[in-house]
Amino acid sequence: MPTYSIASYKKSERLFALYQCLPRSEADAMSLTELMVGYGDDPDNYINERKKLENDLIGLNQIFNDIFYSDALVRVPAWGNNISGKTARFYIEPSFSIDVINEQTVFFWEMLDKYTANYLPVSFKQEITDKLTQLRRQDKDKFHQSPLGQWQDHLITLPSIVQAPKLDSEVIGSIHQALLQNRQLRIGYQNKWEEKPVQRVVYPKGLIFIDNMIYLTGFNPADDHIDDNKLLEEHRNFAFNRITEAVAIDKPIPDWVGRDAFSLKSLHKLGRLEPTDDTQIKLILKVQRYACQHLYERPLSIDQQITIIDDTWKQVSATVANTTRLQDWLVSMSQLSVVIEPLELKVVILERLESGMQLYNRN
Repeated sequence: MPTYSIASYKKSERLFALYQCLPRSEADAMSLTELMVGYGDDPDNYINERKKLENDLIGLNQIFNDIFYSDALVRVPAWGNNISGKTARFYIEPSFSIDVINEQTVFFWEMLDKYTANYLPVSFKQEITDKLTQLRRQDKDKFHQSPLGQWQDHLITLPSIVQAPKLDSEVIGSIHQALLQNRQLRIGYQNKWEEKPVQRVVYPKGLIFIDNMIYLTGFNPADDHIDDNKLLEEHRNFAFNRITEAVAIDKPIPDWVGRDAFSLKSLHKLGRLEPTDDTQIKLILKVQRYACQHLYERPLSIDQQITIIDDTWKQVSATVANTTRLQDWLVSMSQLSVVIEPLELKVVILERLESGMQLYNRN
């Protein structure tokens, strides 16, 4: 057991430390008194700390049962049996391990979580995220027999009209390494207008998930500057599937990249994470009555308001980001809606619709 007091930790830290310290065989099983040697070191608070240890062992056993579907934490006599007059001893089954859940696995589940963010109910997605990130991958039989595993027979994913691009696992690994270790990144990037990939160095900042696409966001190499706006000019987004190769360079990212002004949240507010004409606009639409129904279910913004114009039309107002995705959606609504304000956006949508009509008229 460690020489410092586990009892002084927060509960989550105590449980993890306790898991590490418990013996891995029945022959080495330890009693509460033996476990207390490293768990609590305050003689004046011994009774309370011993009770805390008992509760932590019960809690750890519950976690193994609920999340890993395993009786990994063994008590002798067994859990549920009366131990009156007996000395209970505890150990971890030697075949049990959570070490398989390494940072690469967690990173994969985080990416999957982002991919499913817009397709599953929040509460259900959260349960999947919480449990799948901790499941023992080698315990497949128990997983399939568990309530979570049985969900597989009741779920199906239908493909998008446009499929998600293929991703290179080696590229993902290098970018993952560079982000976690705060290192510069050398990438080969295939621009749409170039015949061959262009080699460039990037200060990586993070990943952006938009529908079924992933983008790497970061900065071109630049010296620190007192004016953040000058540094923002070096900000770039790269489509993940166009990165042909990536290598983490043994050079740290400059400190200025870590400023609050360049956090992912700040960059998003500034409209830097996707093509944006303006950060926020007050959008007013005239929408056909029946086409408006899905906006009740999936509003454009938290301040969206819908009012009745007549038996055919409704007016929708919402504060939104004027992104290319918004314009694409408005074009897809075509005969079902009309942009009323802002006038600049109305002109853009009209021009796109007229351009499309011209293409059809030529054929």
